[in-house]
Amino acid sequence: MLRFARRLLSNMPESTVYGGPKPQASEQRVTINQLRQKYRRGDPITMVTAYDYPSAVHIDLAGIDVCLVGDSAAMVVHGHDTTLPISLDEMLVHCRAVARGASRPLLIGDLPFGYYESSSSQAVSTAVRVLKEGGMDAIKLEGGAPSRISAAKAIVEAGIAVMGHVGLTPQAISVLGGFRPQGKTVSSAVKVVETALALQEVGCFAVVMECVPAPVAAAATSALQIPTIGIGAGPYCSGQVLVYHDLLGMLQHPHHAKVTPKFCKQYGHVGDVINKALSEFKQEVGNRVFPGPSHTPYKITADDIDGFAKELGKLGLGEAASAATAAVEDMETVGKTPPDISSA
Repeated sequence: MLRFARRLLSNMPESTVYGGPKPQASEQRVTINQLRQKYRRGDPITMVTAYDYPSAVHIDLAGIDVCLVGDSAAMVVHGHDTTLPISLDEMLVHCRAVARGASRPLLIGDLPFGYYESSSSQAVSTAVRVLKEGGMDAIKLEGGAPSRISAAKAIVEAGIAVMGHVGLTPQAISVLGGFRPQGKTVSSAVKVVETALALQEVGCFAVVMECVPAPVAAAATSALQIPTIGIGAGPYCSGQVLVYHDLLGMLQHPHHAKVTPKFCKQYGHVGDVINKALSEFKQEVGNRVFPGPSHTPYKITADDIDGFAKELGKLGLGEAASAATAAVEDMETVGKTPPDISSA
């Protein structure tokens, strides 16, 4: 199917003068140019995180514009309290799985903490790995400190598309004092806008705005000439992003409850469905209801069972032979309770 055809790189030109790649059809993946067109038309941009193949497939089928392989995987997948512990190698595993599952959305990989702050050279090296080894189309990095602005500039100059991230930047919780909203004072609000402008200046194609008051996000969106993607930043951004597990209502575990942001809307209660299904599985296995005849599809002929039983007898496994014969007789009687095999 065309949907699952080989993905094209994000920097592949959509029109050329030398008979190269043809203009992309609607079934093919979203490009940065297409995001810019949506932004200019005023059409909202949708972005959702993904961390594995199944979630990527769901996002792909839903027609989401951008799929972010976020370092939030540290929390929602690996069970950490912050995003800090996840390594680059772990992120690359998530990136590759998502790249195999999503052929339509633009794929963006987060640069994990500790792999781009030291120097512009380190930042570029990490970004290159995310594209070459992770199969991503672009990268995202957090913050507006001078070193991170320099890192964004160097990565863009290396030919890699960069999405910025301002407001609450989870990798900076050591400085911020925890997961705290930003932009709630005059100086903090101005800093959010100035940082977003600085990221635009060095070439970022979009900026995530996390946990800032709606008027601050509105001001930044007005000041910028690139899309803003809000998360806990109100309705005035150019688009919105949520974490896959959060919007699906997937987890009710106490650990996840304490890190689920209050700005998140749950569009489903998938966790309840999962818990119910697992409980029913446990109960049916415990009551020897599953698997029944309809879920035991593989058959063996009567002649082969006789031969099988004889061979088992030759091996001195008479009880095993009897168990095989009894199983055949039992399965021929639909709905009959299977024999007790606990001592077999």
